[in-house]
Amino acid sequence: MSVERSFTRIVESLPPTIPFVAPEALERQRGRALQLRIGANESNFGLSPMARAAMVQAVDKIHWYNDPEGFELRQALAAELDVDMSAVALGAGIDELLGLMVRLFVEPGETVVTSFGAYPTFNYHVEGYGGVLHKAPYREDREDLDALLALAQKVQPKLVYVANPDNPMGTWQNADALQNFIEALPSASILLLDEAYVDFAPEEALLPLAPDGARVVRLRTFSKAHGMAGARIGYAVADKEIIAALDKIRNHFGVNRVAQAGALASLADRAFVLSVVKQVEEGKKAYAALARELGIEMIPSATNFVALDIGSGERARALLQALLARDVFVRMPGVAPLDRCIRLTVGPATERKVFAEILREVLPQVG
Repeated sequence: MSVERSFTRIVESLPPTIPFVAPEALERQRGRALQLRIGANESNFGLSPMARAAMVQAVDKIHWYNDPEGFELRQALAAELDVDMSAVALGAGIDELLGLMVRLFVEPGETVVTSFGAYPTFNYHVEGYGGVLHKAPYREDREDLDALLALAQKVQPKLVYVANPDNPMGTWQNADALQNFIEALPSASILLLDEAYVDFAPEEALLPLAPDGARVVRLRTFSKAHGMAGARIGYAVADKEIIAALDKIRNHFGVNRVAQAGALASLADRAFVLSVVKQVEEGKKAYAALARELGIEMIPSATNFVALDIGSGERARALLQALLARDVFVRMPGVAPLDRCIRLTVGPATERKVFAEILREVLPQVG
């Protein structure tokens, strides 16, 4: 007996795609484990011992629901950032918060501005809620604020998306340029500022936090420097009216109690986070030296990953497959000219040594 289903017009119009192919899916397809998992910008330095202990302790109470207000963590974040608690909201990572922001601001058919090659999960949410994407190209391997502004002034979007530092290239915007960009945006446009990699950013890239009255939503995560990607926990900092509106639609029980406990403890362990940042900086220097040795370019990075310029999209794709054949998982940007690069996470020295040895072997094979 057949069942007649009627999905929404939006769902019917969407392609059967997901933003990323997970390394676990690659392992299932290939029937064997990966040797190096350095393609998803996870932290292979692990998590804070304080966070681990707090999470283990929280497991004993996992039969209880989480605090839907996330009070203790929001209180600690507000103190850390010197903002009011009413300006902070929790979410199951930036990915969930991006979806909530689209749902909050974008009606079907309304416009949104982003960049060609920027974070695809944002596009996934915009299309999933019926928004219309308008994209500006990158310029010199970074999001082009002038092109984004011109496009925003033309199409008058509800949302504008910028990542600073950038994913997938690792480049960054100067805070002064970003502030000028915000001030010039159309009055009805909200800037979603993805700051997933802010812990690795230079001082010049750090836009001061000023949520009250601002038309900016700052999105941050515990996935990168804190090493908690699998816990799915992030937060938004914005005007209290935006946060109050978000409270109407968010999943109040979506951030589990183990994740909240771990994030609270990790936030208190600043020494651990700084040690991760220091090791990443050392790793980026090592990869820059490797790139020079092999006659390729490493794009300057303010993140926990680096983009290696292989020369062309065709050559980068060949290298990606050659590395995968050696059980090494990396990724590459999805659009030209960014797709001339492969992107790899900066991990511990032992991991970097293995990757360097494999890259020296396979790079000559791709022409």
